[in-house]
Amino acid sequence: MMPQNQDNARRRLATAAMTGVAIYVLVDVVLQFLPPYYSVISDAESNLAVGPFGWIMNLNFIGRAITTLCAIAAINGVGPATGLRRTGALLMAAGGLCSAILAFFPTDVADAGILAATTVGIVHLFVAGLGFLAALAGILVLTRWIRSSPELANAYPAALTLTAIATVGLASLGLAAAIGPDLLGLAERVCLAGVLGWVLVVCATIRRLPRLPWPDPLLPRHSRERIL
Repeated sequence: MMPQNQDNARRRLATAAMTGVAIYVLVDVVLQFLPPYYSVISDAESNLAVGPFGWIMNLNFIGRAITTLCAIAAINGVGPATGLRRTGALLMAAGGLCSAILAFFPTDVADAGILAATTVGIVHLFVAGLGFLAALAGILVLTRWIRSSPELANAYPAALTLTAIATVGLASLGLAAAIGPDLLGLAERVCLAGVLGWVLVVCATIRRLPRLPWPDPLLPRHSRERIL
């Protein structure tokens, strides 16, 4: 692929990921104001996928998976491939896949805390937990990669901060599930804010990257090949 096409593809993918994050958050917020009015503090986000408007949240889960894939593709267009980048991308992809699977296995809604009363509900909890762990592990590895990436060095402080927020959120989610179910929804959303914010910041930085040099067609062929 020629440099100009690489630039355009990378920017489009980064823009798509950023748009996906915005849509995901907007849908999540709107659903909070629709019946059956789940609490943002105590109820898991997955509860939004149960009820008369649950199908919208299920589409949103699939949208999050697509957003994740767009972000990964944009990241893979930056600099040379490394072990850290490949590992982080695979972990993020696993997290995105888990998000898509959630759309087909609705949760068991509990008055407080987490309920797994059916086989479908058990699958949901397992996939949701695996998805959070994979997504967090992915951004942890990719943040380490960003630290050594000259192209994305400006994104490192914000990426590190958002990774820390996601880590705190996931740890809090585990504690809430065990001893403080009234705060489970809040803990889960803090983790999501860290992960989605990370995607937003990194993709915004990718969109601002300078374009790769485009060779002058009047230059001798061997000179053009050196530029490419």
